[in-house]
Amino acid sequence: MINLLKQASIESNKLWKSVGKPRNGPIFANRQSCRLKYRKCLRDNKKSETEYYTNDLHEALLQKNNTSFWRCWRSKFESINSCIQVDGCVDPSSVADKFSVHFSRAYSCNDVKQAERLSNEFQLQRNDYSGMPTTDAEEIDTELVSHVIADLKRGKAVGFDGLAAEHLLFAHPVLCVLLAKLFQLMMSCGYVPNGFRYSYVVPLPKPKECFSKSLKCDDFRGIAISPIMSKVFEYCVLDRFKDYLATADNQFGFKKNVGCSFAIRTT
Repeated sequence: MINLLKQASIESNKLWKSVGKPRNGPIFANRQSCRLKYRKCLRDNKKSETEYYTNDLHEALLQKNNTSFWRCWRSKFESINSCIQVDGCVDPSSVADKFSVHFSRAYSCNDVKQAERLSNEFQLQRNDYSGMPTTDAEEIDTELVSHVIADLKRGKAVGFDGLAAEHLLFAHPVLCVLLAKLFQLMMSCGYVPNGFRYSYVVPLPKPKECFSKSLKCDDFRGIAISPIMSKVFEYCVLDRFKDYLATADNQFGFKKNVGCSFAIRTT
């Protein structure tokens, strides 16, 4: 509809110009009428668009759906920019292949022989390791699983299985019982399912002005998206065995309440 009104306004304006731009008469009246109809249609569309987003935001707030709310908010009030060129390529398949090669190299060992030697040394030490008995206080129970699920952050990306934190938060309470039994069985058998080990990497641009210059693969950092079930299991293990997972005093990265600024002070 808006395209037809726009075309009619253009044609009437061309006709008005061709006859000398009169200030009255049927040609002038037709031009003014077409312009008014076109402008009214633009205003109505803008108003309906505002009402559409307002209704969506209202519904998302009523349903306490953070994901839908912020998706609607960003689509309306934030600029939609995306980096579509990496290393001179714009084809999505080619860009994905470049990222695959780049992150494969980044996450591979620098020295294959050294990595193999360390792995063999670890296996030799593990053969003589019998472990230590766990007490009742270290068992993963239903209460711990329910607390971990309740503390999960909402609105995060889903894993390969398509599950998000919201699926666990709004699931039946019996899920906590089943997960507690599963996790405790995994601890007893010393076995982790293959599905817990898979994750995918999302590249995020490092520079803030990433849309005004050509970027390379080195300008991106990878964020691993792990299955939500494996995250719950990791949080449970961390809660029960955090006293055994101590780090060295000289470690500053990837450590709670410690950052690079602490390392600078010690130099």
